[in-house]
This record gives sequence, structure tokens and C-alpha cells, in this order.
Amino acid sequence: MSETHYRTCNLCEAMCGLKITHLNGKIEKIEGDKEDPLSRGHLCPKAYGLKDIYEDPDRLKRPLKKINGNWQEISWELAYEEVASKIIEMNMKYGADSIAVYQGNPSIHNLGTMLTSQPFFRSLKTKNMYTATSTDQLPHHFASWLMYGHPLLVPIPDIDNTDLWVIFGGNPLVSNGSMMSVPDVAHRMKAIQERGGKIIVIDPRKTETALKADQHIFIKPGKDAWLLAAIANYIISEGKLKWGSLADFTDGLDELTAAIKYVSIAKASIETGVREDVILALAETICQAEKAAIYGRVGVSTQSFGGLSHWLINVLNILTGNLDKVGGVLFTTPAIDSIGRSKPRNRFNRWQSRVRKFPEFIGELPVACLSEEIETDGPGQIKMLMTSCGNPVLSITNGGRLDKALEKLEYMVSIDIYMNETSRHADIILPPATGVETSHYDLTFHHLAIRNSSKYSPALFEKTEGARYDWEIFQELGNVLSRKVSGEEINGGKIFTPEQMLSRSMAANTYCITWEQVMESPHGLDLGALKPQLPGRLSHENKRINLAPELLLNDLNRLQASANKSGEGYLLIGKRHLRDNNSWMHNSEQLQKGKNRCILLINPKDAKKEGLADKEVVRVKSRVGEVKINVEISDEMMPGVLAMPHGYGHNKKGIKMEVAQKNAGVSVNDLTDDLVIDELTGNSAFSNVYVTLHKNSEQAIF
Repeated sequence: MSETHYRTCNLCEAMCGLKITHLNGKIEKIEGDKEDPLSRGHLCPKAYGLKDIYEDPDRLKRPLKKINGNWQEISWELAYEEVASKIIEMNMKYGADSIAVYQGNPSIHNLGTMLTSQPFFRSLKTKNMYTATSTDQLPHHFASWLMYGHPLLVPIPDIDNTDLWVIFGGNPLVSNGSMMSVPDVAHRMKAIQERGGKIIVIDPRKTETALKADQHIFIKPGKDAWLLAAIANYIISEGKLKWGSLADFTDGLDELTAAIKYVSIAKASIETGVREDVILALAETICQAEKAAIYGRVGVSTQSFGGLSHWLINVLNILTGNLDKVGGVLFTTPAIDSIGRSKPRNRFNRWQSRVRKFPEFIGELPVACLSEEIETDGPGQIKMLMTSCGNPVLSITNGGRLDKALEKLEYMVSIDIYMNETSRHADIILPPATGVETSHYDLTFHHLAIRNSSKYSPALFEKTEGARYDWEIFQELGNVLSRKVSGEEINGGKIFTPEQMLSRSMAANTYCITWEQVMESPHGLDLGALKPQLPGRLSHENKRINLAPELLLNDLNRLQASANKSGEGYLLIGKRHLRDNNSWMHNSEQLQKGKNRCILLINPKDAKKEGLADKEVVRVKSRVGEVKINVEISDEMMPGVLAMPHGYGHNKKGIKMEVAQKNAGVSVNDLTDDLVIDELTGNSAFSNVYVTLHKNSEQAIF
């Protein structure tokens, strides 16, 4: 007889509750869990990928070692011994900084990796730490750290109560609310409109979300800071400031006023391509709304002024009195609270990258610097790389450069379930058990959810015999390394389970719930709506908001210097599909069904100018590379802007991902430029890359 298993889907940020029907080790059906208090029965197609991952014959389950160019399965014990020996060897020959770490996006979605990877990687004492954070979200954390005192104090739009939701560069109908965990966003958007509210999307593409919104405004990529600063200036100069009690614990209004006074609506119109009357109407709409939530996401983060843009989004929410307000933007209170346990401290520029001298932030360097740190000879050069849950050859700017740079390494280890475009370069691959074989509790996205909740998911199936969980890999490898260095294992060699670690973390929470209660609640616990909690929730020692941090004020000089400057050709932006999650779900047959999604979108006027027909193959060139791709003519694109999806390019030799290779596509990051970066935060500026189009003689490859 079939059984039922409830769990949280951990494939994206939405944390949707799942109801999985299974029999004899086989998944029969995956549905949305209607009793989950956060997702309310919603699920997106990605959930079905859990079945494909579990059953995937390409998924690795035991260590592989490359011997004379060929892969051979080895024991975990031998793998640990070799990796630990290489870490010691590199450290003795070249120093700790010769070892680099890259952690990819799935790291944050896997409980065992979240709990155990950081202690292990910190033990390496290297400054060369890189993660996917500096590809698409670092500006959020940078602004929150400077303004509120902690990188995770990110205000979340209270869309269940707002009258006006203004979205800059985000597409929550596809992302399910990136940096704002919001399953069932379609119904929540409809509810805003049904109660008389309004949704406005500002984006260079008329996205899926924009099509359902009340208004869409085209904006030139990379220019959001101009529009945001102009609206802030208008609010202050026209006497429309209404920040209420926020004024009692907010510093810096005079400094902000002086810094943005030159950004007029007329100037912003020239820079952004948005008409003056449209900007004025948008500003008035924001000012007049009783409850408004202004939100920015990937399109705002991945540009040369991502840090400024996210700061100014926070500024607008403050100036209009919508921060810490029901129906505005609010801070979460998760049961396991990383913020409450953290002391205020400097998190910026404690060291710099060796070649371009980019500053560290929250313990990591910009991943756009990784290739040059491997290539450039001299003290501190990266000689060994450890990747965890990541495929940077496809996911970082100028991936082709990294693909070649990896060949220069003396040694490489990948902790990954696939032999992909990155891990194929490794000397050893350590594959963890994954998906429905693992238990889960989301440690990060409860900090970013639109409603407070808590949910633990036990494993559905046992791991394969001889396999290891990620938390076993990191602890066991750490013990081997410690034994080789000091003669003693960590904690006497004891291996802790995630449940043991979570039990300790849950011991102190504001809800007085126990770990046993969480474990006994298969649908999760509803901990209530987000509530105002300032100034108490602020992490600055003085419990005040810094409206005008010096680092951000100074960066306005760079914005001003950029005025009236543009490159040649078209600006290229990214595009996400509901069935994709970067590159790591591309080996799912269920998710890759249908027509080719790796296409280049172009406005009809631009297509006519270039003499292009729909589905024609074109060559797209940038400073760093060239790809061939089919075009799709679409009026959803702003003239002068092209869009191409992220995560494709599974056309490399040596990878073992059969489904992905059937739908290989080309990598947008063979075009994006690692020299184009937000100079303040270090975030990659994917949306500031200029490309040119060229006719191609090949027939369409749809």
C-alpha cells in the first residue's frame, strides 16, 4: 500500500511544502501540501525534479579519482587520505592562500552542507573564499549590513497586506520570490489587485510578472540607481517625506539630501530612457500609497551599481515610512535566528584580492576574480581548488576563461553529484547523498520569508549503500586532516547528525517551541505574520538606522561619472525559466521537456534593423567571446536590449549528464565580462555587458 511523505522542496528559495506518495522505494506522485502554512498547496514544476534526481543514472554516488585521464571508483577512506594529504602539501609548499574554495548555489539549499562545510573550509585558513553570493545577491547584504548592522537583515515586502508593490528587476512569478521566499505568489498578486491595490514592474523586459502587473515600465539595464535617486530626491525636495517614528532612530538625512540633490527627474529620464512624466507619476504613486513595498532583485543586483540600487530601495522604503510597517517591508523572526546570535563587527575590506585588489565582504572575495587568481603567477597564486555544489564554468562571468584556468591548477576536488562542466577538471569527485535521501530544515530562507514558519523534513529514502551524506563528508574529511596535522581528531572523532546540531540551535528561540515539536509537525509550524520590531531588531550597537553610509555616499561619485556614457551594440540581460534553476536541474528529463529554451530574445524593431527573421541563427559577440544562438523576435524586449537564459552550455567533452547534453544550448557566460563588476560590492555585473549581433549562414537549430 502506498505511503505519504511530507517535506519542504529545497530546489529554490520558495520552500514549498510537498506531499509525496511512494511505494517500495519508488515515487509515485508529487503534489503540493495544502496544509503547509507557508505554501498553502502551491508547487512549481521544479518539484518533480526531485524524482528525476533520485532516479538519475548519471548521478554519482561513490568517490571517483582521475588516473591517467580516466575515472576510477575508489573508497571513501582513500579519497579522504589523498585530499587531506594534498591540502597539507599545498599549504607547506605555497601557503594557505594557495588553496581556494568555491561554494555554489545548491550549498545553501542543502542542510548538511550549510551546517558542516563552513567549519571545514574555515579550518583551511585561506583568504581565497568564493561563493555564488557575489554573482547575484551581494548588494542586498551589503546595503543591509551598512544600514541595519547585519547582512541578513533584509526587509521583506509584506505583500499579503500592501496596497502597492513596486518591483525593480525581479520576476517573482518565475523565481517564487528570490531573496523573498514567497510560494503561491500568483494568488498573492491577484489578492493585491482584488483589494484595490496595484503592482508596478520596472524592467528592461516585459517579464511574466510584468504581464500580470498593473503597469510595466521599460528601463535601460544598469540605470536603476538613477531612477531611485531621482525619486528619493523628489520626495525630500518636494516636502513629501513621511517617515513617522523612523525619524526617531534614523541618522543621515542631511547627508543623503546633499548627496542626491543633483539627480533630478529630468536627468534620470535621460539616463534611464523613462519619460519624465512617467517618473513623476511613479514618484507620486509611491508617495500617495497608504502602504507600499518597494523590492528589487536580480536585475538590480547584477549591474555596475547594484550596491547603490539596493541602498536606494531601502532609502525609499524609509522616506515613505514603509519600513517596519504592516503592508510595507518588515524583518523576519525565524525560530533559528542567525542574526540574534551575531555581534556587530566589521565585515568589509579585511583583505583584498591579490591581482585587482577587490575588497573582501562577509569573508569572501568576488568570484569574478577567481580566474585571474589562478592564472597570475606569484606569491598567493591559487594552486588547489575545492568546489562544493557548484558549476562556476557555467555560472560566473567569462566562464570560458575559468574553463581554461582550471587546467593550470595542480590539484582540484569537487564535492558534487554530477560530472559537470566544472567537476570534469577535478582530480577527485566526492558525491554526497542528495534530495529525498536527506533530511532538511531551511536555515537561510526562513530569514527571508514573507511569513514566519518552521519546518523539518526527514529523509524519505535511505541513502545508497556505501554513499555518504554531505555532513559526513565534511566531518570525516575534517577528522582525517586534523589527525594528519595534530594527531587528534575533532571532538574525538564524533560525527554529529544535522538533527543533533539543530536541536542545540533550537534551544533558544522567541517562540518557546522545542525541537521535538518541530520534528512532530510534518506540515510545519505557522509562527505568524511578520510584525514591526524596530529599533530592537537592528544590529548596530546604537540601535539606529544609518540612512547615509559613507561607502555608499562616496559611490554616488562613480554614478555621476557614468552619466552620458554607453558602449557599442546591445545590452545583454539574463532570463529565467520556471523549469530551470541555474544549471543544476538540467539533467532532469521532466524539467527539460518541450521546446528549446536557450534562445536570444530581441525586439521587433532591432530584428528589422539587423535583417533577422524569427528563429534565425545569429552570432553574438562580446569582448570575451562569441556564441551562436537562435533568435526569437518578441515585443517583450526593450529596444536595444537582448535577453538570454542562464545555466546552459552543456557542450563540453567529458561531462556525464545525458539529458543536459541533449539540450546543451550555449552559455551566456561565454559572453559576460569578468572585468565588468560593481566596484563597490564586488558583485558581477552580468547586465552591463555590451554585445554585437552578426548574421550567420547556418539554418535554425530549433
